[in-house]
Amino acid sequence: MVGSVIMDPEDVATIAQNLGHKTGNITIICATYGQIESYGIYKGTNPLHYWVPLLLIQMSLSCATFLFLTAILKPFCLPMVVRQLLAGIILGPSVLCKNRAFANAFFPLRGLIMMDTVAAFGFILYFFLIGVQMDPYLFKNVDRKTMTIGLCSVGVPMVISTTACAIIVSHISLDVTLAKSLPYIAQAESLLSLPIIAGLLAELKIINSEFGRVALSASFMAGIFCTITVIATVLWQPDSPAKSTHSEGVHGLVNILFLLLIIIFIMRPLLLCMIRQSPEGQPLKESYVVAIIMSALFTGFLSRALGLNLYLGPFAFGICMPAGPPVGSSIVERLDLITNWLFMPLYLVKNGLVINISTIELKNYLVIQSVAIISAFGKFLGTYVVSRLSDIPSADAAALGLVMNAQGVLELGVFKLMKREQVISNEAYVIMCISLMIVNGTIAPVIKFLYDPSKKFTVYKRRSLMNLKSNLELRVLVCIHEDINVPAMINVLEALNPTKRSPLMVYVLHFIELVGRSNALLIPHKRGKTISNPAKTSEQIFNVFRSFESNNSGLVSVLPYTSISPINAMHNDVCSMALDQRTSLILVPFHERMQPNGTSSSVSYKRAIKITNLNILDKAPCSIAMLVENGFIGRAAASSSQACFRVAVLFLGGTDDREALAIGARMAGHQCIKLTLVRLLENGSISSDETEERKIDNIVVSEFRIAMRGNLRVMYIEEVVMDGLGTILVTKSMQDQYDLIIVGKRHDPGSLLLSKLTDWQDQKDLGIVADLFSAAQFINSTIMVVQQANTMPTLAP
Repeated sequence: MVGSVIMDPEDVATIAQNLGHKTGNITIICATYGQIESYGIYKGTNPLHYWVPLLLIQMSLSCATFLFLTAILKPFCLPMVVRQLLAGIILGPSVLCKNRAFANAFFPLRGLIMMDTVAAFGFILYFFLIGVQMDPYLFKNVDRKTMTIGLCSVGVPMVISTTACAIIVSHISLDVTLAKSLPYIAQAESLLSLPIIAGLLAELKIINSEFGRVALSASFMAGIFCTITVIATVLWQPDSPAKSTHSEGVHGLVNILFLLLIIIFIMRPLLLCMIRQSPEGQPLKESYVVAIIMSALFTGFLSRALGLNLYLGPFAFGICMPAGPPVGSSIVERLDLITNWLFMPLYLVKNGLVINISTIELKNYLVIQSVAIISAFGKFLGTYVVSRLSDIPSADAAALGLVMNAQGVLELGVFKLMKREQVISNEAYVIMCISLMIVNGTIAPVIKFLYDPSKKFTVYKRRSLMNLKSNLELRVLVCIHEDINVPAMINVLEALNPTKRSPLMVYVLHFIELVGRSNALLIPHKRGKTISNPAKTSEQIFNVFRSFESNNSGLVSVLPYTSISPINAMHNDVCSMALDQRTSLILVPFHERMQPNGTSSSVSYKRAIKITNLNILDKAPCSIAMLVENGFIGRAAASSSQACFRVAVLFLGGTDDREALAIGARMAGHQCIKLTLVRLLENGSISSDETEERKIDNIVVSEFRIAMRGNLRVMYIEEVVMDGLGTILVTKSMQDQYDLIIVGKRHDPGSLLLSKLTDWQDQKDLGIVADLFSAAQFINSTIMVVQQANTMPTLAP
């Protein structure tokens, strides 16, 4: 016989009551060893009467329900924890398990043994992952503003909600147990945690915005204050229901310190030794990953051996691990999917079996829900007021106040601890879980509506090379995903012809995908300063740009940065830097590299590059040039003393083509560049069409020809075409004639020059003309696809 000793006896009794079992006061569930595996339905046995098949169907039901809710609730932007909790409630006695036949078949009491064990194992990994993704060095970014916001986001709701509890108890007749629980409920509802807020920001794709950084720093301080508060009010007060004597609390503190000493001074040094033995820039060895996971499970054993919470050891061990690559990223990549999408739905289904909404008394629900709402309002009020006093805009301050109301599995664990220690009743626990779902399900869509990071990228004056005066510094932001992007970028920067009259200021941004940590980072690299481990991989790339700066002393300045952020939010750092540094051009690599044999080979970060580029093209405050790298890398740089570097500009007309011509005009000043402007004309006429766009095109081309008069390295060619087929023939004629071809991205699809070409377009993010050039069978040159800064509102000069 075997019994379930992991689950709280009160939970077992509650589940038995919710599922309609008349078994009295249950504390132990037993089953025979012979009922582990089924012999099959062909031998007359029911698989659901055996542990393993029953566990498999329970996991399948929990995951399927979670996936179904994820699919249908996707438009509402509900956080993951809300969907997981809702899946547990749907499978629990509130909905499906109301049917006794369904409950007895799929969630019988005997099935709680295996389900509880596997769910506990998953929860250990979940807390371990939370610890891994927490970066203690976030404290370095805390300033007076974020510290005040963090403290007020916890202190104000505690004061307001505790005062409200006193008023409620004095004016409303309540059950004695509920009246005593209200102050603890108020304090629990006032708590918040960094990992949960970081997870919400990541889901909303704003974790690496300035708003996200303020929220992370403030929640870091709030989390410290919350930890101190929990210890003081729940665990260490002699009169608390959690502990009968103060000596028990002191004994627990000694055990916690002993556990931390083992983790910090024995396990962490061994971990660092493994990291040192791993090649720099390479992922962690599989054997090391397995050893780390085993160590996390061992810390769980130590926690129970010392009489502590099962999850304290793995959580502390996770925090002690270096955040980010190679350790954090390797662990998160292997455990995140199975933990969040397999184990945690099962855990929350087990939690949902405790929740029976039909047993809640309306009066008690209104009282507890009122306290939860008051606490939420206190968080919002404290955060909003301090944010406004810190000169944060009203919409951002309101969104920040809502972010601080995020709750998740950590808060759920606090609620569970309070119920286990008899601080709150099971009914109060159920109501607090429902409140968590309501608050989280409400704030996420509202935050997305209030805070749109792309709004701040809107500028009312075009930032482009066309509008840059010839005697001003050209500021360029170069985006790098991997070192293979570097040579072509260096060649383009050299071709942009830095001079004393118009030098280059180059901002280099190297992207590292955010894996294995909770907070996004934008790290500046300054000479002589020690760089943090996650950013060390960028140094080799930046050294190339520094060498380029040294070779062009006085003409080029380089400022390198590393951006560690999620794929869907990488563009925020690009657009923010372009806005703050007033750049005129952003250089980005295309997500595919075309080969001479007509095939395309994907770079390792193909998906990241494509998503980032699409977002940059949509939201950037200045012009963008996308490099489709073919033969450019292997050719001599523009600064070479060998044969001239051949550059062509294909001009069809429009804002993007005019920007492409401006880039070509700047390159034409370089002594080693031979430039050709190829202009396509409809029916051989450029004067009969009197549209405004055509007039501007004519003026720009005329000014270019006048400016280039006397420059023997510049050639102007006009090609007359009748339709899209003629445009294709022109592109074919340019094959192997040029090292770099500059084209605009957007053109009028109704133009005769592009007739019947839209159906052939393969790469939508390149534009019609650039897509023709990117096909390797047409040309073997590098293509620069130019998009001028988007048309801005005319509300201000």
